[in-house]
Amino acid sequence: MESHGGRRVCRWMLAVMLALGGCAKLGPDYQRPAVAVEPAWSLAADPRLAAQADPPKWWWRVFKDPALDRLVAAAYRQNLPLQVAGVRVLEARAQLGVAIGGFYPQSQQALGSLQYNQLSQRAVQSAFSHIFNYTQAQLGLGASWELDFWGRFRRAIEAADNDLLANLATYDNALVSLTADVANDYVLLRTAQSRLDIARRNVDTQRESLRIAEIRFEGGTTSQRDVEQARTVLASTEALIPALEIIERQAANALGVLLGMPPGDMSRWLAGSSGIPVAPPVVAVGIPNDLLRRRPDVRLAEFQAASASAQIGVAKADLYPAFSLTGQFGVLAADVGKVSLSDMFDWRARFGSVGPTLRWNIFNYGQITNRVRAQDARFQAALLQYQNTVLTAQREVEDQLIAFLKSADRARLLAESTEAAGRSLDLAVLQYRQGITDFTTVLTAQQAVLSAQDTLANTLGDIARALVGVYRALGGGWQIREYNDLVPPTVRQAMAERTDWGRLLAPANVLPDAAPGSARLPDW
Repeated sequence: MESHGGRRVCRWMLAVMLALGGCAKLGPDYQRPAVAVEPAWSLAADPRLAAQADPPKWWWRVFKDPALDRLVAAAYRQNLPLQVAGVRVLEARAQLGVAIGGFYPQSQQALGSLQYNQLSQRAVQSAFSHIFNYTQAQLGLGASWELDFWGRFRRAIEAADNDLLANLATYDNALVSLTADVANDYVLLRTAQSRLDIARRNVDTQRESLRIAEIRFEGGTTSQRDVEQARTVLASTEALIPALEIIERQAANALGVLLGMPPGDMSRWLAGSSGIPVAPPVVAVGIPNDLLRRRPDVRLAEFQAASASAQIGVAKADLYPAFSLTGQFGVLAADVGKVSLSDMFDWRARFGSVGPTLRWNIFNYGQITNRVRAQDARFQAALLQYQNTVLTAQREVEDQLIAFLKSADRARLLAESTEAAGRSLDLAVLQYRQGITDFTTVLTAQQAVLSAQDTLANTLGDIARALVGVYRALGGGWQIREYNDLVPPTVRQAMAERTDWGRLLAPANVLPDAAPGSARLPDW
C-alpha cells in the first residue's frame, strides 16, 4: 500500500511539473528602443540627389567601370577576412543548435559495466558475509531533464538566435567595408595614374621650354637665368613622379591583399578601363529610416541588445528552484550464490528509478542578484550603443553627402580654372616667342597649369571616393551575398571532410528585415 501511495504522489508531482514547466519566462521581452531619425536628409532638395529612390544594391556598378566590377566580384570570392566572418556565422549556427538541445533532456546516457570485485576480509561486512569476491555486470539507460520552468533554456535559445543574427550582420558589415575598400583603393590607383599622366605631359612641355631657353641662351638673346629657371621647374615637376608612383603601387598592393592575393602585377585585373571613375549625374540615397534595415552595423547593435535582454532571463532563473526529472532503468546480475551473470537478462534482474528532483541555491542570492544586475547593465549599455549607432550612421551619410556634392562643385570651378590656366600659358609662350614678355612669365604659367590640372584630377578622385563613402554609409554592398554560400567551396569542402556539418553549411537565407530572434530554423 505504501508503495502504491508513493507512486501516486510521484505521478501527481510529475503531472504538475510537466503542466507548469514552460509556463513562466523570466526577464524582459525585447522591444526595439526609440531612436531619433530625421524624416529626410538635410541636402535632399539638391537635384543631384534622388531621396525617394532606393540606393542600388550593387552600387559600384553606377560607375560603369568593368575593371571595378571585376575587382569587387573577385574580392567577394577570395577575401580572407570575409571568409573568417563567414566561418563565424557557421560557428554561431552550431552554438544555436547547442542552445536548442539544452531545452530537451540534458543528460541521456547508455550505461554498462563489467566488474570483478575483491572485498577486504577484515572489513565490517566480513562479519555478515563470507563472500569476498564476485563479478558483477550491469546494462542500463539513464536520463535527467531539467524542466524549463522559468524559461532559462528558452531565453538561452533567444540569446543564441540573436547571436547568430549578430554574426550574420557582422558578415554583412565586413562585406560593406570590403566593397567600399576595393572601390576606394581602385579610385586612389586611377587617380594616381591620372596625376602621373598629367605630370609626365607637363615634364614633356617643360623639357621643350628648357630646350628653347638653351637655344636662345646660346644665340645670345637671353641670359643663363632663363635656363636655370627652366631646369628648376622641370626638376620640381619630375620629382612629383616618384611620389605618385608610390601611391599607385601601394594602391595596387592594397587591392591585391583585398583580393586574397600577394602583392604583384595587377594589370590583368585593371584591363578594359582607364581613368578616374565618373559619378552619375543623379545619385539615389533613399531616406534615413532605411538605415535601420540597410546598415549591417545598426542591425548588429540591435541583435546584440536583444541577446543581452534574453540573458537577463537566463540569469534570473538562478534565483528560483530548478526542477528536474531523473530516471534510470537497467538490468544487473552478479555471480554470487545461485545467481550467475547470465541471469542479467532475466526480467527479475531489472532495476530502475524515476522521480522529480529540486535544486535551489538558497544561500547565494547576493551573487545571483548581482549577476542579474550586471546583465541588466550590459543590456542597457547595448540599448544605448544601438541608439548611438543610429545617430552615427546618419552623421556619416550627411558627411559623405556634403563631401560628394561640394567636391563636385569644386571640380566644376577647378575645370574652369584649368582651362583659363591653359589659355594663359599659350599666350605667355606666344608673347615670349615674340619678345613681348620674359621667360619667367612662361614658367609661372606652366607651374599654374600643372597645379590646376593636378588639383582637378585629385578632386575628381575625391568625388568618386565621396560617392563610395555615401554608399558605404548607406550600408550598401552586403546584398551580394543573398542566397550564396558564406564560405567558398574549398573552405566548405575542407570543413565537411573534417566534421559532419549536416545542413549548417547551406547559404544564409536570413534577410536583414528579420526581427530579433527569428533566425532559428529547424534544419540548423
